[in-house]
Parts: sequence; structure tokens; C-alpha cells
Amino acid sequence: MKKFKIQYLLFFFLVSACEIDRLPENTVSDESFWKSENDLRAAANYLYTFLPTMPTTSDNWSDDGFAMVANDISSGTRLPPATATDYSSPYLVIRAANNIIEKSALALSAGVVPATVDIYVAEARFFRAWAYLQLLQKYGDVPLVLTTLSEDSEELTSPATPRAQVIDAIYNDLDASSSKLPTATQRGSTTNYGRITKTAALALKARAALFEGTRAKFHKYGEPAKHLNLAAKAAKDVIDSKEHSLLSDYFNLFQYAGEGRQNPENILVRQYGNSMTDQILSHNIGSIINGSSNPTKVLIDSYLMKDGLPISKSPLYTTPKGHTEIFANRDPRLSATVMKQGDQYFQNTGYTFPQLVYHTTGFCFRKFINAADQLAPNNNQSFIDLPIIRYAEVLATYAEAVYELNENISDADLDLSLNLIRARAGIPSLTNSFVAANGLNMREEIRRERRVEFTMEGLRYWDIIRWKTAEIELPKPVLGCYYFPDGFGTQKPIVDDNNFILVQTASTRRFDPAKDYLWPIPINELALNPKLVQNPGWK
Repeated sequence: MKKFKIQYLLFFFLVSACEIDRLPENTVSDESFWKSENDLRAAANYLYTFLPTMPTTSDNWSDDGFAMVANDISSGTRLPPATATDYSSPYLVIRAANNIIEKSALALSAGVVPATVDIYVAEARFFRAWAYLQLLQKYGDVPLVLTTLSEDSEELTSPATPRAQVIDAIYNDLDASSSKLPTATQRGSTTNYGRITKTAALALKARAALFEGTRAKFHKYGEPAKHLNLAAKAAKDVIDSKEHSLLSDYFNLFQYAGEGRQNPENILVRQYGNSMTDQILSHNIGSIINGSSNPTKVLIDSYLMKDGLPISKSPLYTTPKGHTEIFANRDPRLSATVMKQGDQYFQNTGYTFPQLVYHTTGFCFRKFINAADQLAPNNNQSFIDLPIIRYAEVLATYAEAVYELNENISDADLDLSLNLIRARAGIPSLTNSFVAANGLNMREEIRRERRVEFTMEGLRYWDIIRWKTAEIELPKPVLGCYYFPDGFGTQKPIVDDNNFILVQTASTRRFDPAKDYLWPIPINELALNPKLVQNPGWK
């Protein structure tokens, strides 16, 4: 399928990365720009360049992934940085979005159809909400800037805005956005595929509200029920829209077969291109098989057996005697996510055993790996799109929000949501009677589904942050595969007392609940604005 190529006027929007929202002198004057839909489209296209990119390594911040060296976020060893794109880049998006929103009046004056202007303003408001959600997740209270600023604007030296106001601003933007955006069907499958849709705005609202609702609940502040109700409603609105459904094959979600509008599960994707001669961007799949992120033992252990029971309870589970047996009778998503013997691995050769110099845990991720991409003419450059929001996440969000509101969920709501995901995986339905009969915990099973369904998609770290379980999970040692004597060639890793690969000891990991649930504000930002206050515990 021909992918929508996003072109943009980069020069029009460049600003200094260390400043929150100062607007530079425009290379193109307002009088000569903002005259047509093409001008609006070019301005909006710049925002799309800030969508997440491959490879997705943020699972290394959590307990699910480990690279070739320890991660300072999951290890608890980082210090406040002087500068950080995690802080500055969202403000580039916010400034560009504010500019589009304000200058849209010029397009209207130039005769651009109001309904067309509304769509691009809605895209801008979506991206402004996206940027503020990322700031809120990391930093909590942040300056809320909803207009473009000049060099002498008072807002540049204002205190941070309380998170309750920031999240409300996010909701306001997404409500306005969803009311004006076309549906996925209306966008179509050609030139407008990949642009923000009504359901993308609703799905992002569901994500934001679930984050804030559960974080408020478990960290004990604010109005959890307000946010959880909003999360459940936004997710239900996506479900009721009938615009999306699950792709039948989980593995193909992360292959070329899962691209384009023919995949009804995609709500928002980062597009890459079609080939070396027809590309937007590409990503290097060699980084995935060369240790950018590797699955940990706790992640592997979280996958159910085919009977829907954990390995600690299922009669189907037997202690593996080799690497391949780890995958026997397990949730098929494990095989779709993690390499096993015989899987296409490198330049169409089969996977044999882990290369511990790269696969430090003794496991290797399989998602997004397409061995043919490693051959000429691609030579390790892949154009597989990155799913950013999938319909499966909306279903998981609905189930969790409903459960956390009253700490119970009906079988009907489970069938509407999580059981669709489990059915695709070939796993028995989750019901209240199944949970009771097998001594399970409904909350844990809802969380488990989220963990295994979205492995390597950047959600796990934020989940353990909002659930307030990072202080439990992250200080633990990082373990990998069992060291099978004949399963690793001549490689001899360090192992623990139970013969599991010991990747990082507990003595080198820590998590301080008093500070590590928020990130440190960059030091230079504090110098630029003396009224900003560093987050608690960071010096």
C-alpha cells in the first residue's frame, strides 16, 4: 500500500530547544503564508514528525526489558540533567500547535473553507494534548502554555501549573479535537491515511484518563473516579464507533502485513515508507536483534499457559529442559514476541541460541523483525510502521477503568473488551467464575493481559508508575533465561543460585518512592525560570 508521505516546513518552526515557547522570527511571513489548505497542511505535518520512532526501547526503563548495559532509569542511578529533550521537545510541539491554532484565523480570512480549517486546528489540539500528556507523566506540574509567546511574555517566568489543571487542559483539547476530526472511514486509505482521526483523539483521552485515574487512586490524591469514568467513556465511544476491530493475526501486527487501513486495529501509527527508493524514514532492525532491548525472566514468566492459567498454577506447565520448551503450551503471543529456535533471525537464517554479548538476558525480541529487510537492497533498513495506539489498548483500557472504578467487572464487560484480545490469542475467556475457581486475582489478570499484549510497545514503565508498583518491581535483580548447559554454545554467563542468568544484581538497583515517581526537571530550565521548582528529592 502506498503510504502517506508527510512533508513539512521545518525551517518555519525551528526554535531553541532550551526555551519553553518563544516564537522566533519567521522565515516565511504570516502575510505570505496561511493562505490555503496546503499551507495549513504543511504546518500540521510538522507535528507528525514528533510521533515516537523505532526502535522502542522504553521498556528498558521497566522490569520487562534490558539492553547490553544497565539503564539508569530502571536502576535508579540517574542525576538531574542540564538539558533533556524529554522536556524541551514537547514544548516545540506545543509552540507549533499554538501557532497553528492562532494563525488559523488568517486562513479563514483568505477564504479557506471553515470545515477544512477546523480539521487542521483539531490536529494541532490533538498534538498539544499529546505533548502535555508526556510532560505530565514525567514531570507532574509543568508550565501550561496555550498561546504563542514573545520574548517578554510573563508566562516564561511563571510557576508550573498544577497537574489537575494540566490534565483538564488535555481533556479540553481532545474533546475539541474529537468533535471536529474525520473518522478513520472518512479519512480513507490513500492520501489521508495516517492523519489523526476522531477515534485517535478519543483513544488518547482514554489513555490519559486511565493514567491519571489510576495514578490518583494508588498514589492517593485528586479525583480518581472522575478520570476513570472519563477513561471508560472515551474507550466505550471508540468501541461503539465500530471504526476498529482486532487484526486476526497478532504477529502480523508488527509486520508489513499489518500496515495500512486494511488493518482495522491501527488507530495511530508512525509511518516509515515502502522501500529504499520510496521512503519517509526507516529504522534499523539490527538494533533489535543486537541488544537494544531484551526480554527478562519476569516478562517471560508472565505469559499464561494455553489453559489460561499462570505457570505457577497450570497442570500444563513442566520445567523446561531446553530453550525451546519454554514456549511449549504457552500463550501464542510469547512465540510471536520472543525468538525461539527456527524463527527467521538474521538474513533469512534460523535462530539457534542467544548471543549473550547482545542478548544479555538469554532472550531476544521477535516483534518487528523481518529477516528479508536485512538483505539487499534494504541492508537492515526496515519500513514496518510502528503502531502507537491500537484498538487492543482501547479494549484493555475499558476493562481496567471499569474494574478500578468499583473493583469489580461483569463478565459482559470482559466479553466486550479483554476477552476479544484473549480470543485472538487462543486463550480461554477471563470470567469471574474462572478467577474464583482457580484462585486468581482479577486485577492481576487484567494487568497481565496488558503486559503481554503490549510488550515492547512502551506502556509497561508507565503502568508500574501509575500503579505505584515500581518501588516493588524495579529494585529486584534482573534475571534472564535458565542456563541450559548445552543451550548457549561455549558462552558462560554469570548465574544466580538457581542457575538463571544474572544480568544485574539487586544491590545495584534502587527506587526511591519519595522522588522516582517523577522525573527531574533539567537544571537549565530552572535557571531560565527561577519560579520553577525542582521535583521533590532531586538535587
